[in-house]
This record gives sequence, C-alpha cells and structure tokens, in this order.
Amino acid sequence: MIEPIASPRPPSTVADMATNQRTGTADVQLSTEGWTLDSRRQRGAFFTPYSIAQYLAQWAVGDDPNASVLDPTCGEAAFLLAAAERLRTLGTNRSSMSAQIFGVDLHEASVQNAKQLLNAEDADATLLPGDFFEQPPPGAPGSRVPQVDAVLGNPPYVRFQAHSGDSRRRSAAAALAQGVRLPGTASSWAATLVHAAAFLKPTGRLAMVVPAELLTVGYAEPIRQWLKSRFANVRLIFFERLQFEDAIEKVILLIASGTGGCDSFSLGYVEDAEDLLGLHPLDLTARAPAGNGKWTDLLLTVGEMSAFRRATASGAQALSEYGTIELGTVTGANGFFCLTEETRQRYGLQPDRHVIKALPPGSRHLTAPSFTRVSWNALRDAGERVWMLRPQEGVTEDEIAEYLEVGIAEGVNFNYKCRVRATWWRPPAVRIPDLYFTYMSHRYPRLVENQAKVAYVNSLHGLRLQEGTAPVVARFLPLLCLNSMTMVGAELQGRSYGGGILKMEPREAATLPVPKPAVLQAAAEILHDKKSRLDRQLKAGEWLAVTKTVDKVILGDVLNLPESTRADLWQASRKLRSSRLGAADDDSTVRS
Repeated sequence: MIEPIASPRPPSTVADMATNQRTGTADVQLSTEGWTLDSRRQRGAFFTPYSIAQYLAQWAVGDDPNASVLDPTCGEAAFLLAAAERLRTLGTNRSSMSAQIFGVDLHEASVQNAKQLLNAEDADATLLPGDFFEQPPPGAPGSRVPQVDAVLGNPPYVRFQAHSGDSRRRSAAAALAQGVRLPGTASSWAATLVHAAAFLKPTGRLAMVVPAELLTVGYAEPIRQWLKSRFANVRLIFFERLQFEDAIEKVILLIASGTGGCDSFSLGYVEDAEDLLGLHPLDLTARAPAGNGKWTDLLLTVGEMSAFRRATASGAQALSEYGTIELGTVTGANGFFCLTEETRQRYGLQPDRHVIKALPPGSRHLTAPSFTRVSWNALRDAGERVWMLRPQEGVTEDEIAEYLEVGIAEGVNFNYKCRVRATWWRPPAVRIPDLYFTYMSHRYPRLVENQAKVAYVNSLHGLRLQEGTAPVVARFLPLLCLNSMTMVGAELQGRSYGGGILKMEPREAATLPVPKPAVLQAAAEILHDKKSRLDRQLKAGEWLAVTKTVDKVILGDVLNLPESTRADLWQASRKLRSSRLGAADDDSTVRS
C-alpha cells in the first residue's frame, strides 16, 4: 500500500478553474502582477485546481526537505508552486530550491510566467523551455535534469488527430526507449507519462492527473501493462464530478511509487478535489486489475460491482443463449452496393432478382425498438439506400451490365473484398436476422426487432434467435435490455474508442448480460399495456426515462432487489457512460 498523506486541510479553498485540458499548458502570457499564491487560490487562477496540485505535491514530496521534483509540462506553475509550498513547510530554503525543483514547458511565455510566480512566493526552480521529449533522461548525453524523487503534473491532453508530425515521432521514440510501444492512436499524455518516469529514482514517486480513458481505451493498453510491471505500488483516485469546469474529459489521479511490479492497486473515491485531503487510508480498497484488456471495472466502487454481480446472478443470461450473433453483409463498397429507389429504377434492377430490401448502412435509422415495413417504406420514400445489389444465382453479368459499369468506372471491382470474391458484383448471402444489434453505439448499444425482415450490411450485427424461441423475446428484448444491469455489462465488456464510441464485436456482444427468459416474460406481462407509450418515448429520445421504468419493473418488481442495490446499479451505469463520453450524464432528454 502507498502510505497516506497526513496533512491538514489548507486554510483557503480553491474555486474550480476553467482548464485548457486539451493542451495542458498555458499558451498565452498571463498577467502576474499582484498575484500571490493566496490570491490565485481565491480566483481559481490555475488550469489545474490548486487543491489537486497541493494534494499530489504533498504526497510526492512527503516529509523529505531534500526531495527533488520535476513537472515535465509545468504550464502555469500550479504544481511547482505546490511543491515549493510543501518544501517550505519542511524547512527548505529558497536558495536550495533551484537544485530541487525542475520544470519543463514548450512555451517560453509559460516558463517566464512560472519564474515570476515562483519569485512572488519567495521560491525558485530550474525551468527549461522546450519540448519535454527532447530532454534526455538522467545519465544520457546532454541531460539537464537529474534523477528526481518525484514527478508530478498534468500532462498535455492532445488527441492523436492533432498530435502528429515531429512531435508524435519524438514522443513515440521517448516511450519506446522505456520499453513501451504506443499505437498511432495514442493521445499525447500517454508518452509524457512514460518518458517522465525515466527521470525517477528507483524509489521515486509519480503523481499525475491523467484522463479517465487510461482505464478504458484500446490505445492505453500498453500503458496499463506498463503500470503493473513498472511500479511496486499504484493508487488511483476517482472523482464523482468533473474537476475542470470547461473540460469534457473526466480525470483520475495516478499515484505510483517504487519499482518491480504489483498485482493490485489501491482505489479511492471522492466527490471533488476539495475532499482529497480528507481521504483516509481506510477509505481505500484494494483491487486487482485485469491481466489484459481495459480496466473499466476499476471505475466502480465495491458496492457498485457487488450490485452488478447480484443482479446478473439472479436475473441475467448471456445474449448468446438466445441465439447467434452474426456480422452483416460485407459488400466491399456500400456506396455502390447499397442503392436508393431512384437508382434502382434508373438502371432497371428488379427486386428479389437483382436487388434485395435492406436497412441503409449505419444505425441512425433505428430510432425505435422495432424496424417495420412502414419504417422501410418511409426510408425508401426519403431517398435512403434501402436496396442492396445482391443478384440471384443465374443472373448474368450482361443482365445488369449498365449498373456494373458504374462500379467499374469507380474502381469498385478492384476493392479488396470485391477482388477476392468469385464474382465481384455478388456479395455473400447473410441470413436475415430476427433482431439488429448496434455494435458501434454512442449512449448505449441497442437491440432492434427486424419486423420488416430486410437484409443488413456490416455496420450492424444481427441476432438470429434459436429455433422455437417464444415471440415475446423478439418483441420485448429490445425494450427490456434498457436496464442498468445490461448497460453496466455493455460498458464493462465493450471497447471505448475516440469520441466516446462504444464498440462491441460479436464475441463481446455474445456475453452481454440480458434478462433471462423467466424475467423477460414476467416483465413483459407487467409492461404489456405500456409498451406503445415506451416505444414512443424511445423514438423521441427519452431513453433515460424509459430506463428508469424498465429498472423499476425488472430490478424491483420481478427480481425484488433492494432499493440500495438498484440505486448502485443506476449510479454505476451513469458513471461508466459519462466516463466514456467524457461528460457528465444527466436526466434530461437525450438522443441515443
């Protein structure tokens, strides 16, 4: 276990500050005249709330007046000021601080402001302008920073789309030098974290603000494995509320020390930054992270995980127990193989001979629990791509030559999936599913009954129910999957991608916990007369209200779970969803 901080709460409070969390550093010159530490606290004049910087600095410095500290992206100097404040309380003189406190920042203006702010607080530091990834680690030629006792800060958060060119190459090389190979989709903070650890003494401490996506996104997998193997102790502190007023990213505090690897982490949960110094060692829980894959479950408290296990044990089964999850048709070029009614008529393509009815690519058309013939007709009349080119056996190339010339002119026949087929213009046949499954989802994954009995492409999955399955399953499963138990399962088992998209491959969708038949039947009987109204609410985007209704029926009326368990599941669902989306969840009407 990492030793706790035994420090009193500071006498003044810190207002929440609007942050530039996407750059992590100040990129405009600040006016520092008359800005004492107390006045900056009162104004909230830090991109990082000062109480977070203070908490991390107190832990990182500990009780050692000779401790050395590095902030690799020092920005507006919040962490340097907090470190200096901690050292001063331990009796460290200003004359010693320049050999103990180090800061690096890409922006010259930020470095100059940091100097002024430190000077105003009778503190000092060695400040280096430039790219942190160009700073060689201790012992390497040209190194300007020694091994330090602590690294702390809030590394820049720049998504891979903007983190490119020479900057990306330098950051990737710096991480690789520490044995961590980052994928091209990694955001900037990941490499900063790894390179910063190269400056630590073997017994040193790392104390950083990092995005909560550390636990959930695919590109952070090398970082997750590195944390387990690099440090002897790891603590993660989770916030119930957003800590940066104008940011959409949720953050966690990563606190690590020692070397040699660890099997479990210490987890703490607080409402916000002001509660940090009241966090007691007994409030921490030990959890073992997964051997590989994401660590989304670490975002949940022991009570929330217990509620999820209790609900699934009594009322759920895997989705695969209802049927088979299958990929949609892989056409190789949806823009060519999926046609509008106008295009079909122009080229004389005959239904059920040359083309078949299909759901247009994507899932935006699925706004209700059922996709009906009326729904398909409406999309057809609106000019959507509701036909799929899928000539029946026996149809010759000459018969549809005019339309095939369009594809050849576009080079469709040279696309890989078309090129490897025996007949490039005849996509493989995929059986019509009983239900669609939105494997790329925003708010939550959905099941939609395929009442129209039309085909689909691989922008969706399909669920074919087992022979003899009762009709009530196809009718009610889409609605009854809108419960907190199933939603938590989706967050735990799916994969989070950029922009908060939740992706579930067939094997992950197969394990989704959904109401088992007896629970589904009982809930369907209760909701039978309300289904039309609930369907209308879903189509209107009132999915949170529907979830509350379904929760009451499944978790309360049918499973008889205690109110506290139901509340924990509701909270867990919202917490995981808002963490993935990078924004607080609320009860307002939101489209799914």
